[in-house]
Amino acid sequence: MNDKGGVTPGNPTFGKVSFWLTDPAASILFKEQNQSLAFGASSNQYQVIEIDTTTTYQTIDGFGYTLTGGSAMLLHKMTPASRAALLKELFSTEGAGIGVSYLRLSIGASDLSDHVFSYNDLPAGQTDLQMEKFDLGPDKQDLIPILKEILAINPDIKLMSSPWSPPTWMKTNNNSVGGSLKPAYYDAYAKYFVKYIQAMAAEGIRIDAITVQNEPLHPGNNPSLLMPAQEQAAFIKQSLGPAFKAANLDTKIIIYDHNADRIDYPISILNDPEARKYIDGSAFHLYGGTIDALDQVHKAHPDKNLYFTEQWVGAPGNLAGDLAWHTKNLIIGATRNWCKTVLEWNLAADHNQDPHTEGGCTQCLGAVTINGSSVTRNPAYYIIAHASKFARPGSVRIATNLPAGLPNVAFKTPEGNKVLIVFNDGPSAQTFNIRYKGNLVTTSLNKGAVGTYVW
Repeated sequence: MNDKGGVTPGNPTFGKVSFWLTDPAASILFKEQNQSLAFGASSNQYQVIEIDTTTTYQTIDGFGYTLTGGSAMLLHKMTPASRAALLKELFSTEGAGIGVSYLRLSIGASDLSDHVFSYNDLPAGQTDLQMEKFDLGPDKQDLIPILKEILAINPDIKLMSSPWSPPTWMKTNNNSVGGSLKPAYYDAYAKYFVKYIQAMAAEGIRIDAITVQNEPLHPGNNPSLLMPAQEQAAFIKQSLGPAFKAANLDTKIIIYDHNADRIDYPISILNDPEARKYIDGSAFHLYGGTIDALDQVHKAHPDKNLYFTEQWVGAPGNLAGDLAWHTKNLIIGATRNWCKTVLEWNLAADHNQDPHTEGGCTQCLGAVTINGSSVTRNPAYYIIAHASKFARPGSVRIATNLPAGLPNVAFKTPEGNKVLIVFNDGPSAQTFNIRYKGNLVTTSLNKGAVGTYVW
């Protein structure tokens, strides 16, 4: 099976298609189907999804979640055997593993840590411009040990880190909630990023990318920071970019990390020639706006990458509704609009959606719920699994058409496999064809079902 051939008639192993299905109405949860699907020369009247490997788009970095401090804490409290089994299921592609290939981390606390902290918390009135008191602190207890166990399963997993707030002594309001970064501390905060990347590297943990600020236009979370576009541009060009260059860091700098309704924010920064030279691309959430707005960011700066970095599922979760919205808008929508990653929000929470900070998210449903050492798999687990297990890092998005009611996206893997993810968005069950190199395979999906096809 390779791109040079098409299907060889009479070769029963050639052109076979494996099919993984999630069908909420039938209580089928990401299961490989025992159907005999193979490409052939027959034709019929059904709609056709055309696979065109000659037209290619962005390369995929990975699919996954945010490993919040709270997620790491719950994982760390499991029995070693239970944790090892869950981490293997999440991060391996072998057997039942779903092959999570990308994780986002918080630099210091996020609102899904059990308390607010930074890596340089000081008594009132003190400062530390040279970061002499920098310490990974609470992350050494749970997060770093868990990351090391994950890296033992998948040494190639990519990690992105995002701050929710600088140390409070750098802020205009000396508070973990809101406020702005004082320009007098731009250089100190740039050193803070450098120290973080170097300290993680000393633990054997490579940070592939950072975003400059999580949700810079949402200063009401705990922790949080207001960082308008002009301030983010100034911080990057004056301090962060030069600090990374001086330290010989190849960690990518990614801007924005907020909703699709304010694409003016990343575009305005990328329009600044002094800032843009340090920037790899822009990151997005979808709590506002529509996913197709990302195409405008790509068109404005086609040499810069796009990443989808966060979307929550609200507790208690609704598999049919969550699977439909997230698959259509994120797994399919974000990748069809140039994103190299699709990351759901928190990897794990307990049955009360804890832990979280005071004022943090109280209804963020983890991809898994962990109670002691028992595990429940939730909608985000299945949403990501349909892509992460098969569209591995290095896969390239390839062209497909969009028949009515069948949103889809396709990839070609580094090994040459083709991966097609289809969601039946129609009012009833649909039978349809997949056409590749002139040959058809006919399949069907119930209303609201998601299928991943691999050949």
